[in-house]
Amino acid sequence: MGTAPGPEGADPLQKDSKVAAVKVQAIGVAPRQVTMKGLYFQQSSTSEEITFVFQERENLPVTEDNYVKLQVKACALSQINTKLLAEMKMEKDFFPVGREVAGIVLDVGSKVSFFQPGDEVAGILPLDSEDPGLCEAVRVHEHYLVHKPEKVTWTEAAGTIRDGVRAYTALHYLSHLSPGKSVLIMDGASALGTIAIQLAHHRGAKVISTACSLEDKQCLERFRPSIARVIDVSNGKAQVAESCLEETGGLGVDIVLDAGVRLYNKDDEPTVKLQLLPHKHDIITLLGVGGHWVTTEENLQLDPPDSHCLFLKGATVAFLNDEVWNLSNVQQGKYLCILKDVMEKLSTGVFRPQLDEPIPLYEAKVTMEVVQKNQGRKKQVVQF
Repeated sequence: MGTAPGPEGADPLQKDSKVAAVKVQAIGVAPRQVTMKGLYFQQSSTSEEITFVFQERENLPVTEDNYVKLQVKACALSQINTKLLAEMKMEKDFFPVGREVAGIVLDVGSKVSFFQPGDEVAGILPLDSEDPGLCEAVRVHEHYLVHKPEKVTWTEAAGTIRDGVRAYTALHYLSHLSPGKSVLIMDGASALGTIAIQLAHHRGAKVISTACSLEDKQCLERFRPSIARVIDVSNGKAQVAESCLEETGGLGVDIVLDAGVRLYNKDDEPTVKLQLLPHKHDIITLLGVGGHWVTTEENLQLDPPDSHCLFLKGATVAFLNDEVWNLSNVQQGKYLCILKDVMEKLSTGVFRPQLDEPIPLYEAKVTMEVVQKNQGRKKQVVQF
């Protein structure tokens, strides 16, 4: 005969397994390996076309050393610079997508000194991160994170942090913005332009901006404090150089942050969008003595006459590469100061980002395709 059942007719082994399951649930540990979905991109070897795909990922291993395990609450979407990845020898079969994140610390490594479980943080994952920000949980070194103020929402933190870094790099480190300076910010209604205008206003600068459409012009005219001059370039008739010289009494502006420039004549660049951009000669003309031109055009070409004109003005040209902080460990302290200041200005209302409505994770693939083609205006943020 078999073993008699217990007093309540239950199998002792089954009862033990139920008790174990209850204990597992009580301490918050999954009884089996859990998988998560993450978004990756794959680039065709024969063309520049990028394909975005969701892939299953195993649950993250135990956090070690200076790494933090983060539960992602929001992740902002930005264009992926595939050319830079190729130059840095970072190509992979599948590359993780999403780097601007905000979330809650789940676990910390033995050497982590700045954070503890339960902290609310925000940051930008490094270029060589193995984890996509578009996932439920990621691992990230503590030096890429800062505390998120309580009054700042998840979407605001994730949606502002990268453009905040870009604005600080351009106006603070590359052009030494100070009160009383005149600043021209091209395409001011863009995600970067919006934050740059607010930072320039906060520092006491006189701001001039360009608008690429009637909607952008109306958006810029609503800024408080108001922009000194909004130049509508949507019809192709406005002369940016003439407008800036008129606004500054012929002295020219002290700082220019462009959103791209035309290197050739309009006939050689038929794309409508390119025709809305100022020519490089216009930028040089409107620069004042000792002016700073911060450009986002990585392939800028200056002919000898251009260089001579800049020489006569004592002007400088700087290239805005926000990834420079990730490529140089020496500047890590300055980088963290920028991240902290961006969060502080969000908390105090200095920065009021132009964000689109948050989207769920399952829409991230389609939305990322739009972002990669640079077809959106407002910042797109995925909310978990």
